[in-house]
Amino acid sequence: MQTKSDRLKALPPYLFAEIDRKKKAAVAAGRPIIHVGIGDPDTPTPAFIVEAAQRFVADPKTHSYALDNGDPHFRQTIATWFEKRFGVLLDPLTEILPLMGSKDGISHLPLAIMNPGDVGLVPDPGYPVYAASVRFAEGEVVRFPITPERGYLPDFAAFDAKDLKRAKVIYLNYPNNPTAAGATKAFFAVAVEWAKKHDILIAQDAAYSEVYFEAPPPSILEVPGAKDVAVEFHSCSKTFSMTGWRVGWVAGNPDVIASLCALKTNMDNGIFTAMQWAAAVALEGYDRKEIHDLRKMYRRRRDVLLRGLKAMGLEVNHPDATFYVWIRCPAGLDSRTFADRLLTEADVVATPGVGYGPHGEGFVRMALTVNEQKLQEVCERIKKLKL
Repeated sequence: MQTKSDRLKALPPYLFAEIDRKKKAAVAAGRPIIHVGIGDPDTPTPAFIVEAAQRFVADPKTHSYALDNGDPHFRQTIATWFEKRFGVLLDPLTEILPLMGSKDGISHLPLAIMNPGDVGLVPDPGYPVYAASVRFAEGEVVRFPITPERGYLPDFAAFDAKDLKRAKVIYLNYPNNPTAAGATKAFFAVAVEWAKKHDILIAQDAAYSEVYFEAPPPSILEVPGAKDVAVEFHSCSKTFSMTGWRVGWVAGNPDVIASLCALKTNMDNGIFTAMQWAAAVALEGYDRKEIHDLRKMYRRRRDVLLRGLKAMGLEVNHPDATFYVWIRCPAGLDSRTFADRLLTEADVVATPGVGYGPHGEGFVRMALTVNEQKLQEVCERIKKLKL
């Protein structure tokens, strides 16, 4: 009996699942693995959020099916936070849709807005879910390079006119995973103007917008007229160490929001209301010391890892946001070979850049999701390799 669809067969193995399999095998063998391969925070969700969730879970009012378009209180809290954080006014009913994490909306978006044969423009390197979601919608994936020479920003003038005629969506992701590059409001203004010219939707993935070390990153929705051609995805996962809670949202163009909501109405029954209420408490506590302390912690970790890697002569980015460090492979090594040597010879799990697309070749990504002592140990272990 055939148990795998052609759509599923067309997908490469999910990068993080492969890394996790190798890590588990090494751990089972008793090796002292340090895992800096996946961006899953090692710190617990702040207590004020956990305590609120415990109260809400015990409340019988949260035990029924959730509304498909999200709890009204949570939508209003998102709108209030967006105005405070970015100065952007959103209609909580028509311009905001809560999601089971931003990945939920990112992966379902092409099914809601694309027809078979439409083109989805995907950054290379980029989060693998962008390309996978376009393929699931029977769209054509067209990758565009983001390179260090351009600060990992796309060259809009370089797109093929034939691709633009069929393109329905372009995925942007700033602050960027895996490169940790940032984007300015001026860049977003150029992107919006370009999208309007070519009638293409911008899907801006802002999951890391609140893990920053210097100036707070902008929202694309700050650009006048952006809501005509853009939606932006946000998540509680990284900001509040809530990856397992699966709460996020998408904001922006109301027609796109309506289409995505219609799709999800037929596929799920919404986020557990207790989780939405807890996420509202998280957003209302955005300025609490616990949240600022998380940023300070990631900054300390960033500085430890950068200092150690640079001391070895490795070329690394200097992230102003995200908790990733993008590292150029030593001369003569491709990304898979370097990542395999880190695992087999140094017991360090890192992510090969080619897993994010062909233009990720020559780099590996490390995540700041272990403590400073372990990051120092990572550097000591790498130093012992004969690279």
